[in-house]
Amino acid sequence: MPEADTAPADPPSSRGTVDNIRGQESTQRTAKLPIVDPVAHDASFWVTSQAEFPESSLDCAADGLHGHECGLALLPQSQEQQQHQDSPPFAMAPPPRRLVSKDRFAYAFGTLKTQSYHDPAARGPGSHTIRTIAWNPTGQLVATGSADRTLRIWNPERPHVKYSTDLRGHSAGIEKVLFNPVRDSELASCSSDGTVRFWDVRSKTCVSRLDVGGEAFTLSWSADGKVVLVGRKDDTLIPISIESPSTPSIVANGNSSGASPATNNSKSFTYTALEPHPQPIQTNATTFSHHIPTPSSPDLDLLLTTGDGTVKILSYPSFDILHTLHAHTSACLSLALSPTSRYLAIGGSDALISLWDTTDWICRRTVSSNNGGAVRGVSWSFDGRFICGACDEAGCGGNGLEIFHAETGESVFTVSTGQGNNVGVPAVAWHPSRYWLAYSTTADGPGNAAGGLKIVGAGGGSL
Repeated sequence: MPEADTAPADPPSSRGTVDNIRGQESTQRTAKLPIVDPVAHDASFWVTSQAEFPESSLDCAADGLHGHECGLALLPQSQEQQQHQDSPPFAMAPPPRRLVSKDRFAYAFGTLKTQSYHDPAARGPGSHTIRTIAWNPTGQLVATGSADRTLRIWNPERPHVKYSTDLRGHSAGIEKVLFNPVRDSELASCSSDGTVRFWDVRSKTCVSRLDVGGEAFTLSWSADGKVVLVGRKDDTLIPISIESPSTPSIVANGNSSGASPATNNSKSFTYTALEPHPQPIQTNATTFSHHIPTPSSPDLDLLLTTGDGTVKILSYPSFDILHTLHAHTSACLSLALSPTSRYLAIGGSDALISLWDTTDWICRRTVSSNNGGAVRGVSWSFDGRFICGACDEAGCGGNGLEIFHAETGESVFTVSTGQGNNVGVPAVAWHPSRYWLAYSTTADGPGNAAGGLKIVGAGGGSL
């Protein structure tokens, strides 16, 4: 392990500096926190034998990574979890990809070509800012949501808009889109119009619409695809239960008025908004752990960022606090758990991304782009070894979009955004099984074209 992993905690220093975060311990609310599984829910996507992929093994050894950190020699799932995982209609797993070492990443990633996707809905600078990007589980589709209410599904390999799908229905800007992790054609979207919509992207239809009683701006989907958690701008969290005919519907307070039936793959699903959970503090983003519930371990772990610089880890559905991380000296805006569950990445308004070891909840290191700016989104590569952040402030993408190696904190590549010093990068999203990176750009001012979706790798290359 790098020296930074074993260094003692540094004394507190000035507000917003790296030294003020590195090595801090979290506040423990329970004696032991069973937050993450030893195997991520999508671990079956990855290499499982070093003998089968010796080059990948060498790549990981070059990075000083252990099996669970790079997707090699993964621990087997329990029989109960395998049986549970087989029950829902899981998306077909992408084929394993050869891993690239840190030292070879810049060369290999640098050979990839970037593809741009032009949306005719864009009418000029700032009119079509893409706020959110999401890949479906197989990586065959990309969803984008924009400030002008445009919700579009793209085929990454066919960039012309005629091959895309425009999903209409929201009456205000799209704040977040997210695909169901187990049904690759189901998309959830939320908007400041106060609704959450569920879409079947194959039939181009909205299968369910739920009014959540306020401006919705965050979404997170449980690993088994049965719960969606919606966050409103008044710091209220609203769970949505998704039930199939084989299981009874969960109804809040005996009131079924929030339920909306839908049809998908000839099976009826019911979407029910459950009891709201107001939070005592500004809540900016949420995510579930990769745990797949089983009869012996039915509860989920929910992580959320707050305005006071902490990250709360709660038990779902009770919403009891299990753990508190004192993560940043200013507001925590975004977070993402690595696909291997090794690290939790937290983006802050202090322009830092802190990386927390989930085995002991110690901040191992921080990374920060040379461009600065509040980190409003973070995304991991499919192998859990590379990370980048999103910043929508003008100028924060002027020198390019930086990619960092999680285990060392080194900046390993900078993607050229090519739009001048005032460009912002509002959204980033790594492909679920390839070293492809989707991002959006925006630039204000005369002479600047509206930004849009770009995908590094979709234009050609060997990765």
